[in-house]
Amino acid sequence: MSSVAQPINHQIRLAARPVGLPKATDWVHTREPLAEPDEGGVQVQTLALSLDPAMRGWMNEGKSYIAPVGLGEVMRAGGVGRVSASRNDRFQVGDMVSGGLGVQEYASFSADTLKTSGLAKIDLRLGSLTQWLNVLGMPGMTGYFGLLDIGQPQPGETLVVSGAAGAVGQTVGQLAKIKGCKVVGIAGGAAKCDWVVKELGFDACIDYKAGPDAVREGLKAHCPDGVDIYFDNVGGEILDTVLTRIKRKARIIVCGAISQYNNTTAVQGPKNYLSLLVNRARMEGMVVFDYAGRYPQAIAEMAGYLKEGRMHSREDVVQGLDQFPAALLKLFNGENFGKLVLQLAKA
Repeated sequence: MSSVAQPINHQIRLAARPVGLPKATDWVHTREPLAEPDEGGVQVQTLALSLDPAMRGWMNEGKSYIAPVGLGEVMRAGGVGRVSASRNDRFQVGDMVSGGLGVQEYASFSADTLKTSGLAKIDLRLGSLTQWLNVLGMPGMTGYFGLLDIGQPQPGETLVVSGAAGAVGQTVGQLAKIKGCKVVGIAGGAAKCDWVVKELGFDACIDYKAGPDAVREGLKAHCPDGVDIYFDNVGGEILDTVLTRIKRKARIIVCGAISQYNNTTAVQGPKNYLSLLVNRARMEGMVVFDYAGRYPQAIAEMAGYLKEGRMHSREDVVQGLDQFPAALLKLFNGENFGKLVLQLAKA
């Protein structure tokens, strides 16, 4: 009698809470048999995962907008995949989906966990697999709602965005141009700055690696009348410098602070915050999950821009589940060029 070997699911779990940059010993690679889903459940083969700066915060213990990843748990990650087994009327085998798949080859959802997974069907006619992790995924949703709901851009205003060549930054800058703003990016390196200007259509880009005064001098040159909207992805000294250039009634969107995520000392807050008082300005934090009910609106609008050629995207794709620990570090040393994606299998 022959028997068919039970499929195995390979996973990466959090083994220890990182101090500073995550290291190899903070992860453990595991394997376990892959079972068929229970009644009402769904199983998804992971095709690609989104690697995001927010993942570093999810590894820390303590109160935040979302519970930390538990020690021994599969590392949290958003991804896109294909339904490989289903006992749920909403999903058919072969459906392409996105949601919280985790850093593993297969994600299994019970009827209960489906309710909080954010699992949703996606249409590859609207964008490529990697674009569904970029402009049509969580980074794109972050840029869309952060800019439009909090930044409230008006034609003729000046917007500055840090991390301009990254996942969120590229969406923010292009969307602001579509809405009639002057857009100045801040990015690390001449190649990234050239790309956002020549390919994405930003009006200018400041290379923060060009010298200790590069951001200050760049803002003087490219924003002589000041900054109406600042979309902050990095925090630290760059935020402080932009605060000295804001205009009256400026809006600052606090999306992230990647310069602070691996600190082993206390996070450095803005020293120039009194500029908010002087300029009657507003600084507001945003978490993209608050807008989940409105994602279809943003996807429809930006898919239209992609189809029309008014928006472009760039993804930095790393191949293989075992590359996850090293690939994640690319986010924190500025090595990635575009949205960082870990591809596990072909569509």
